[in-house]
Amino acid sequence: MVVNNLLKSGFLAAFFLTFCIVKLLNFNLIAQQTYLQMKNKSLVSINDYSKGEQLKVLEAAREFEANPVQTILKDYVIASLFFEPSTRTRLSFESAINRLGGKIVGFSEAANTSVKKGESLRDSILTVANYSDLIVMRNPVEGSARFASEISPVPVINAGDGSNQHPTQTLLDLYSILKTQETLDDLHVAFVGDLKYGRTVHSLVIALCNYNTTFHLVSPVELKLPSSVKMHIKEKKLAYHQYTSMEEVIPQADILYMTRIQKERFSDPLEYERIKNSYILEKEMLHDTKRNLRILHPMPRVNEIHVNVDADPRAYYFQQALNGVYVRQALLSLILGIR
Repeated sequence: MVVNNLLKSGFLAAFFLTFCIVKLLNFNLIAQQTYLQMKNKSLVSINDYSKGEQLKVLEAAREFEANPVQTILKDYVIASLFFEPSTRTRLSFESAINRLGGKIVGFSEAANTSVKKGESLRDSILTVANYSDLIVMRNPVEGSARFASEISPVPVINAGDGSNQHPTQTLLDLYSILKTQETLDDLHVAFVGDLKYGRTVHSLVIALCNYNTTFHLVSPVELKLPSSVKMHIKEKKLAYHQYTSMEEVIPQADILYMTRIQKERFSDPLEYERIKNSYILEKEMLHDTKRNLRILHPMPRVNEIHVNVDADPRAYYFQQALNGVYVRQALLSLILGIR
């Protein structure tokens, strides 16, 4: 009897150990497959990456936040092509590359390049690809990043193409939400301001459709979220509510995502002047919020968040900008296949 029980116990223990090893091997295999799928894979739209791939970037970003200074890019050259002005996106990419030991070539304005002489985007991309292992590009023309990725022999990361998409901002926004809320699921997210031309809004709305989000969309009638973006919410059968007033939304929100009214997107200066001050968040408006509320902003800020909000613990936009370094480190390492 004792011998039989010992044999039975030993068999069960061996079975359980084998089961655990198989599960672990399967998990590692899936993770390895995700890494391999992301190698040399351009990022133009947030839809280019599956939910699993997006989460893999966030997981890697957490590791880089714990250890941001490394030398894993020492053998790589990254091209930084900014045909449009940028502060946070360009500098956070450069910071990410420098902290990992990489080299940077490129420009911060098209006026200093052969584009001024009439060189086509096609020729610029094919030329720069000869000098680099990966291209980061911002261009004011919608669809330019997709075109670049289709002709380039090296991967392309879209750092913003007009009012279309800004996928790396989306990933750092997701990382910021995850850090502050400890989840991405079942949150109430309020978007305020320019929802029509705001490429950061478009990309983030699409990404959050993977997480059972309830959307609160606050904008002037002229700047409502485009139907092409709203379609993603409807396809997932998620709840969304549209407002023209910000005050009624604040008590419901877990995340308040403020955006500026973008002067450069308006062809009529009078229309911009009429609606530019539609939403201004001030400290006294935050008296009745959820404890976990965090205020995000893709920046730059004009006057849509008063400076008296900056010291409030719910204000997270400067930490959000820092998170961009870790997310972009993660993205570069995964695309170059060195993770």
